[in-house]
Amino acid sequence: MPALPSLSILDLSPIPEGSDAAHSLRNTLDLARHCERLGFHRYWLAEHHSMPGIASAATAVVIGQVAACTSHMRVGAGGIMLPNHSPLVIAEQFGTLESLFPGRIDLGLGRAPGSDQATARALRRNLDSDPEQFPQDVLELMHYFEPVQPGQAVRAVPGAGLNVPIWILGSSLFGAQLAAELGLPYAFASHFAPAQMMDAIAIYRARFRPSRHLQKPYVMLGLSVFAADSDEEARYIASSAQQAFVNLRSGRPAPLPPPVENYVDSLLPHQLAILDHTMSCSVIGSPDTIRRGIAAFAERTGADELMLTSQIHSHAARLHSYALTAAAAGMRDGQA
Repeated sequence: MPALPSLSILDLSPIPEGSDAAHSLRNTLDLARHCERLGFHRYWLAEHHSMPGIASAATAVVIGQVAACTSHMRVGAGGIMLPNHSPLVIAEQFGTLESLFPGRIDLGLGRAPGSDQATARALRRNLDSDPEQFPQDVLELMHYFEPVQPGQAVRAVPGAGLNVPIWILGSSLFGAQLAAELGLPYAFASHFAPAQMMDAIAIYRARFRPSRHLQKPYVMLGLSVFAADSDEEARYIASSAQQAFVNLRSGRPAPLPPPVENYVDSLLPHQLAILDHTMSCSVIGSPDTIRRGIAAFAERTGADELMLTSQIHSHAARLHSYALTAAAAGMRDGQA
């Protein structure tokens, strides 16, 4: 079987039902140390706001904690939702992180608010920040990482002159076009919005312009992975994420529910349709099933890197899932 692409981790710091954000954030640090030992390439944190089941809100703060408790794994944002922020503030935050942890920090940028309209208004105080200005905001942010020019009035300190790799994130064709035009690496959110994945990949590769940042296209794809000792057990632990997606798409966001037996069998047709769409880029099963599933997904897409995410209620089961995945991919012995 051909070699798999690089494997990395996306962590939303899920808040399981019956727990709280403090426990979730401590679990994030434990999981990061675990995944570094297993050999995963990078560890990214998301940005979501006012979500009762997600503790990953102050992304740069958590990145700093994860980088401090690990030693060599790359750590970054998957991603910063730039319409919520001033480009200068993000440049300073990630300039600070790069100064503290040189050569280890990534900055993924998205144009979605990561929240509803009421939360977006609370974040920004108004909605004058237009997501359609995203390309200009990206260019402004990139400018702050350039060496300071004579007479430059506004500078990022820390930030100016530092090498912080910037990625464009997306779940539609817009991000693919922008990443291609700017010659930046591209990460597609196929783990929850897979509909335009293949079209986005094709557009990005066809239109890519080499830049000083990147000479050829580089595609990272999201993939949900639920590994257990048996296919049956994997389907059981995956039911927490399945419930969460159905709840979210039905307007009922909540903490991550505990798993239930035969959850899919209880769903109505419209609920099955939700899962068929949102979780079509998922691999669920024993190590053999995981290996075959990851290999098939990589072969179908030609991805250079896969960003794995696992919304699992039990922290111990999530640790074990990543250990089994690492072993299935030939990264480590996979002992949790």
